Amino acid sequence: MAPPEWTVVDFIHRGPWWRNHGIRVLNLLLIIPLLTASINGLDSSLVNGLQILPAWQDFFKHPNGKTLGLISAAQVIGSIAGLPFTPYSSDHLGRRPTLFIGAIVMLAGVALQSSAATIGMFIGARGLIGFGLTFTLNAAPLLITELAYPTQRGKLTSMYNASWYFGSILSAWTCFGAWNGAGTSQWSWRVPTLIQALGPIIQVALIWMVPESPRFLVAKGRESKAASALARFHSMTGDERDPLIVFEMAQIRHALKMEKEVSKSTSFSTLFATPGNRRRMCIIIALAIFSQWSGNGLVSYYINLVLEGVGITDAGTKAAINGGLQIWNLIAAMSGAFMVDKLGRRTLFIISNVGMLIDFGAWTLTTALFSTLQDAAAAKSTIPFIFIFYFFYDIAYTPMLIAYTLEILPFNIRAKGFAVMNLVVSLTLAFNQFVNPWALDAMGWKYYLVYCGWLIIELVFIVVCIIETKGRTLEETAALFDGEQQPQTLAQTGGEAATMSRGIPRGPGIWIEEEKTTVTDIVEMRDAMPRRLGECSSRYAAADADQESGDSDVRTWDAL
Repeated sequence: MAPPEWTVVDFIHRGPWWRNHGIRVLNLLLIIPLLTASINGLDSSLVNGLQILPAWQDFFKHPNGKTLGLISAAQVIGSIAGLPFTPYSSDHLGRRPTLFIGAIVMLAGVALQSSAATIGMFIGARGLIGFGLTFTLNAAPLLITELAYPTQRGKLTSMYNASWYFGSILSAWTCFGAWNGAGTSQWSWRVPTLIQALGPIIQVALIWMVPESPRFLVAKGRESKAASALARFHSMTGDERDPLIVFEMAQIRHALKMEKEVSKSTSFSTLFATPGNRRRMCIIIALAIFSQWSGNGLVSYYINLVLEGVGITDAGTKAAINGGLQIWNLIAAMSGAFMVDKLGRRTLFIISNVGMLIDFGAWTLTTALFSTLQDAAAAKSTIPFIFIFYFFYDIAYTPMLIAYTLEILPFNIRAKGFAVMNLVVSLTLAFNQFVNPWALDAMGWKYYLVYCGWLIIELVFIVVCIIETKGRTLEETAALFDGEQQPQTLAQTGGEAATMSRGIPRGPGIWIEEEKTTVTDIVEMRDAMPRRLGECSSRYAAADADQESGDSDVRTWDAL
């Protein structure tokens, strides 16, 4: 296939993003859905922090064993209950309404939790918060991925999950401050629960300022609104006839057309209906499991037991270590988010798994030495190993679990595939929260050996199965699993559309109903277009050589 005269590289903004008004405003607006991950971090970490507070322990009569496991798992149970409904809400109502619904439900759960008088009321509130949270968790990353500027998408979607630690930090240090300020008062644990309402209130008030996903709008036949949104935020001139906007619209429409040809209707069974989809879901399910079963669950939800296992029993010391760990996690996760387009997704996953395997082995050794020999030096050295382990975990799994999942899924199954990922994460979390405290009590440090063996399995899978996706548009990335020809076809389609927009004068209503034709029409007009033959042939001489050797001719923005 001959390379198109124009590609997305020719039209993207190449300077700092903050100098482009549209990108600057869009990135600021995307902070609103980005808050979802921080809200999740706050909600998920709260019980971990509350366990350290004497007032919470006394009020609920020192819950342990199965009761403590149920408290920790209640939010996950609520999330699982809501998961079957979230993709249908996102696909039929839209990304914004789904996020709004979830925020409203969460506010009701926070009100119930902060006023809890019994352990049952507290557990019920956690479940309600989880039910609302799963709606926002489904909609927010979809909106970010499908709305972000092409060169910003990788960083923003990676930053999404990395910002989980903003909430985790707020939870840890709020609990620490409440313990210092309120001591044994009930307000030492009720105030941190009230702070959970801050994020949902902001989202309820401001989410309608964020435009709807252009891909959702095109899928619903509202192409004029989709082009208008893209022109407002992706074009430097705000013109719907901008070649970049024409390129993006052509790729979106053609990708949706190809997806409809493969499947007239979508359901959860569609996720496994084709070889490409089965390969996608195998990777997504594996990454979801790895994200929770790499040993991180021991500290994320039971830091109290882990620290007591190495002789640290002072509440203030434990709270300070927990708060410091969350700040460290944020730094590591954001570092990984900014490296995804430099090092690539596959490279970061491999570095992460190798580092975790080596460090967790050392962590296991120091814990074993303290448990068997009461070696004080081993206990002290365990803390640095925990921090090092999280550095390697955070540079890949925190920023890229969601980003990589959404990149490789095509639009028609993106919401459903993402819901499956969240379901697997929730199920593995529930397993961790019930099994980890029991296993730590029963096996002690020997339980760590199970994770050492599992980390070896993870590393083998990552090396064999993960493919690189950096430097492609969202549609081209999703098409990588559907045969070698699909990404090239999408690049060709967008390039032909952009060429047409530069060669033929158009009227102001580029996306009015009369002009809704298939993208095939654009490709058929190729021969009628004026060509810059000399420039085109020199520009793509190398690309033609690559094509003859079997390499893809799709150009990316990595070299910019």
